[in-house]
Amino acid sequence: MINYGFTKELDIPYEAVVEQAREALKKEGFGVLTEIDIKAKMKEKLNLDMRKYIILGACNPPNAYKAILAEENIGLMLPCNVIIYEKGNKTVLSIIRPAVAMQMIDNVELQKVAEVVEEQLKKVFAAIK
Repeated sequence: MINYGFTKELDIPYEAVVEQAREALKKEGFGVLTEIDIKAKMKEKLNLDMRKYIILGACNPPNAYKAILAEENIGLMLPCNVIIYEKGNKTVLSIIRPAVAMQMIDNVELQKVAEVVEEQLKKVFAAIK
């Protein structure tokens, strides 16, 4: 596991992991605000072929609101990113650890929100198998 994210390799197809991630995020109160298909963008912008790789920008509105109240410039660090990509014949899932990411900001109230969000994202991570 990388220290700033929860990461695991799975023996299930990429598309299935993307779908499971969407469902698990929804179950924990997150919506997907942004979706960046890196494979498609690299083809479009650079005419490069690469493996499947997607970034889902997830947001839990009540906690985003609390975070903005605690630190109005926190939008620079939002939303919480979830990445899914192919690696050989495996699919990799990686989810940001908000409590680690927010350590660079000296704000106790923000850290409390980040810890709550991280617990929710741990449940998302565990649900994808």
